[in-house]
Amino acid sequence: MSASIPASPRSKLSLYLDLIRFNRPAGWLVLVWPTLVALWVAGQGFPGWHLLVVFVLGTVLTRSAGCTINDIADRDFDRHVKRTTQRPITSGQISVREAAMVGLVLTLVAFGLVLSTRWEAVAWSVPAVLFTILYPFTKRFFAMPQAFLGIAFNFGIVIAFAAVTGEVNATAWTLWLANMFLVLAYDTEYAMVDRDDDLKIGMKTSAITLGRFDVAAIMLFFALCWGLIAWVLAPYQLGWPFWLGMGVAAAQIVWHFSLIKDRTREGCFVAFSKSHWIGAAIFAGVALGFALK
Repeated sequence: MSASIPASPRSKLSLYLDLIRFNRPAGWLVLVWPTLVALWVAGQGFPGWHLLVVFVLGTVLTRSAGCTINDIADRDFDRHVKRTTQRPITSGQISVREAAMVGLVLTLVAFGLVLSTRWEAVAWSVPAVLFTILYPFTKRFFAMPQAFLGIAFNFGIVIAFAAVTGEVNATAWTLWLANMFLVLAYDTEYAMVDRDDDLKIGMKTSAITLGRFDVAAIMLFFALCWGLIAWVLAPYQLGWPFWLGMGVAAAQIVWHFSLIKDRTREGCFVAFSKSHWIGAAIFAGVALGFALK
């Protein structure tokens, strides 16, 4: 029998792309759709190519930087979680210093993009970065770290309104709150995947805190998100496209229940990984509604 051939060492580029979850676009898609909704609502339609490029690229870069920060903070915990043992930092293939430099460069590029917009947007981007850095550490002591994640993720909505109008009005904050509930829903689904491992290592998550009420709470979060968006955008009279998009989003929410009701790792992970389609449906309805208005 011939000896097995050892696996070739991975290139630095491959490791860096793995570090920022380049092959997992669901992580930035859940962020980009609510941000685009905010851009379209703030601008009463298409906001222009400049802002569109700034916010799409900025979302991808910020999420990528957030992944590096998260993996640096969780490198010791990740050794004990089935799904994360082979992450580049945890497995020792990338040093903490290297990862920190990658995160810093991505953050600076994203900040450079924001600098091309209004100063109000630049001002709001500062707390956005701070919350992104702090989030991984809240899992040590905060019972619902997903709420803190929601605050960090939702800054895209606030910055979008600031970039278009120079202010953050009541509509912006209502969309911010709606997306907070959306983040709580899909990230609790994600936390349900790792609940057994997180219990062993003492990590705090919403899935653990909610216990047997996890599924009911997720469906409530989804319902609150849907209801707030319907309420705050109804006065814009976006017609049938908007309500069609909201209907498609509602159908997906029902589908999510079928995936998570038995609390299997596989079902919960599929629910999380497909959750960005809820935001996509809502954005499609908003964009088409403004286009046909």
